[in-house]
Amino acid sequence: MTGPDTHSSPTDPETLRKRALAALTTARDRTALLTSCVEDPELTAQHSPLMSPLVWDLAHIGNQEELWLLRTVAGRDAMRPEIDGIYDAFEHSRSERPSLPLLPPAEARHYAAEVRGRALDVLESASFQGTGAQLTEAGFAFGMIAQHEQQHDETMLITHQLRRGPAALTAPDPMPDPAFTGPSEVLVPGGPFTMGTSTEPWALDNERPAHQRLVPPFHIDTTPVTNGAYQAFMADGGYTDQRWWTPAGWSHIRTHSIEAPLFWRREGGQWLRRRFGVTELVPANEPVLHVSWYEADAYARWAGRRLPTEAEWEKAARHDPVADRSTRYPWGDADPTPEHANLGQRHLRPAPAGSYPEGQSPLGVRQLIGDVWEWTSSDLLPYPGFAAFPYREYSEVFFGPEYKVLRGGSFAVDSVACRGTFRNWDYPIRRQIFSGFRTARDADPETV
Repeated sequence: MTGPDTHSSPTDPETLRKRALAALTTARDRTALLTSCVEDPELTAQHSPLMSPLVWDLAHIGNQEELWLLRTVAGRDAMRPEIDGIYDAFEHSRSERPSLPLLPPAEARHYAAEVRGRALDVLESASFQGTGAQLTEAGFAFGMIAQHEQQHDETMLITHQLRRGPAALTAPDPMPDPAFTGPSEVLVPGGPFTMGTSTEPWALDNERPAHQRLVPPFHIDTTPVTNGAYQAFMADGGYTDQRWWTPAGWSHIRTHSIEAPLFWRREGGQWLRRRFGVTELVPANEPVLHVSWYEADAYARWAGRRLPTEAEWEKAARHDPVADRSTRYPWGDADPTPEHANLGQRHLRPAPAGSYPEGQSPLGVRQLIGDVWEWTSSDLLPYPGFAAFPYREYSEVFFGPEYKVLRGGSFAVDSVACRGTFRNWDYPIRRQIFSGFRTARDADPETV
């Protein structure tokens, strides 16, 4: 029997308080950067119908923090009840949010700052143990809000990528590791493993509970698929050969005249891309970025492979076959460091494929955390024993075949919102997200 989902987590109140404070502060510093690097007209503009104006995200972050930390945890009266509907993500679609009476930038900043000041007072006196309240146990509500803000920071970074005009954000490129010369794939042995978690204190409801999954042996790419490999698919007529596409995928790319990843264009016999206001040659050794599930699936079929299932991806990322247990991350239980993964918007691009050897799994699979979100073949479904918490709209309303699961996080994800059990999801047409993929194949029974 495979080992249980166990690891040591901080339990003393002061350690939990410091952890929550650090997570909230890191998120707010990033929010400030993303909303101060452009002038107010850029904050109130809608740069794509797929995204909200940046100023909506800013006030929504404050409103959610007020709702959960001030009203729910601390039991305080609402500060601005008249704006709740405006910043309810389920009440208004992104495309219609510019027409709402949004708080102007200065007022949105003031509101978010006032909420944060009061929330820190709540944190200072919060009890994390023995309360019998799941929302405050181990500081969950504070961790949930830090994760929520970081998720919107990633959303705002996507908006920055979509906006036209000169670059507003800068960051150093990843330091290149020696060129990867390892095997192109690894064999993941078959057998049971523990999927999900019941012990990660800030894990969200769709990651829970821990449960046993039996996964047959399979091979998985050692690194994400690169731009160079993807260009071979394109050069071989991948976008014009219906054989590689699902019926829905083929209809979608034909209807929208899609012939390359988002932000790519052909010029003078070379592929260029636009990245945060800069036009550059597409680097062959980076993981391919801004591809839909349909594109990832078509590439995998062309290559004679397939996308991994969500369970396969998590087994490759978490199962230690020697210790026979599931770890928090591919490298073990320790929190990520810059040596492990490309996270937290330290860089504005993926690192070359094969980077971060210290972050590889026990079987040698690299970059399972950070760099690019990785499409899987799986629909978003609840785990056995799932219970919605603390509200149905976080996960439950999305379960079903409409959404495909992405795993691993991207360079735009903070470590507080990224772990081996973390689940992301989106429509299979989505390309503005920082999405890539790796492929898998069934193991040959004669070689296992």
